[in-house]
Amino acid sequence: MSDSQRVLDAVRRLVRQLRITDRAAQQSVGVSAAQLFVLSQVGQTPKISLGELAERTHTDQSSASAVVARLVEKGFLVRERAPDDARRLVLTLTSTGRAALRKAPSIAQEALLAAVEKLSASERRQFADTFHTILDAIGAEKCAPLLFEEEEERKAPRRKKKIG
Repeated sequence: MSDSQRVLDAVRRLVRQLRITDRAAQQSVGVSAAQLFVLSQVGQTPKISLGELAERTHTDQSSASAVVARLVEKGFLVRERAPDDARRLVLTLTSTGRAALRKAPSIAQEALLAAVEKLSASERRQFADTFHTILDAIGAEKCAPLLFEEEEERKAPRRKKKIG
């Protein structure tokens, strides 16, 4: 197998694994894999701010905020004032969120991050540089939402514009 074939095969395997875990999360808990990842991070760090959550999920604040909004709407998370600073909002799991985490399948993003963290610093840097070079060459967006979260947005029915 050529190196090019190995790379393409590795990408296929990764995408397949992420899709499988996304479907498993939706079937067992009723949330996307991205939402499950966010729930897990909030569960590991109760009273976490949105900025801290974005940092922990390795994404931008607007992507994290969109996922949080869906989880609040579904009753998995609550936003509340921080006990030590009333200007700051923090996120906490509800009892529904805790129950979802107990029955949730493994979280692919956490496994992926753990595997990447096992690489040496120079291996991580080289992998990131190479991967970004490939993504830039194929015209991939510079900033993407959490894994598979954008697919959920596309499923939402579109509102018809009023004419007149």
